[in-house]
Amino acid sequence: MVKLSGFADEISPDLNVQLDTLDSLDIRYLEFRGVWDKNVLSLDDEELAKVKKELDRRGIGVSAIGSPLGKVPIDSDFETYKPLVQHAIDVAHRMETPYIRIFSFYVNDLDEDRDEVMRRMQAMVDMAAAGGVTMLHENEDRIYGELPERCLDLHKTIANEHFGAIYDASNFVTSGVHPFDEAYRLLAPYIQYFHVKDQIMSERRIVPAGEGDGQYPELLAALKKRGYEGFFSLEPHLQKAGQFQGFSGPELFSTAARALRLLLDEAGIPWE
Repeated sequence: MVKLSGFADEISPDLNVQLDTLDSLDIRYLEFRGVWDKNVLSLDDEELAKVKKELDRRGIGVSAIGSPLGKVPIDSDFETYKPLVQHAIDVAHRMETPYIRIFSFYVNDLDEDRDEVMRRMQAMVDMAAAGGVTMLHENEDRIYGELPERCLDLHKTIANEHFGAIYDASNFVTSGVHPFDEAYRLLAPYIQYFHVKDQIMSERRIVPAGEGDGQYPELLAALKKRGYEGFFSLEPHLQKAGQFQGFSGPELFSTAARALRLLLDEAGIPWE
């Protein structure tokens, strides 16, 4: 049985609206990226405690910390960046989740910057391993791990049980990739988590899952055969898609949730 989650800050910046909407959709997890117009890693101790208390009261868990780690230029000062990585690990512990979403840095030259990308990614994964959590790399345009072959390079080079992959079909479509044919087949052994949105490649328009070129029927058939029981995290971006955060609002977030559930039902995959 797969577990449904979502970026609740796509619903509203207000915590109560986020959780009311998740309750109405019977979604029992969220991917914690932000609240009150603040990124999760910018929240102070009091704010984190307030969020955790309300999540516990409502019986909603955290599937992952939706951090922006690695979404900075490769030539930024990594030594001054490491405390933020440690903070993300600490936040994951506070929120009782084993996963932190990360990226693989904006590069100037893919080949020249490769070794530095690997050094930094290895350092973050080593910190995660020491902290008992897992870093999950998300494919996204303009970072090193934009294309399937680059993602594979990351996972073959940094072979560690505390490093896995997030598969985002729409982000692959943005990069001109047919997700199932060209990415899933290559990366399946490393994928531990899924972000759910779709996109029409010719229009570069984000749509609910199953309405674009994300090849969701093929993906779900493969996952059913595989017996996948992890997270599907809704990241609809149906109203706005930005560099660090998208937005959908309660109604469009609900539309995205219904689309995903329909696909899962059609594929014969139980969900909770």
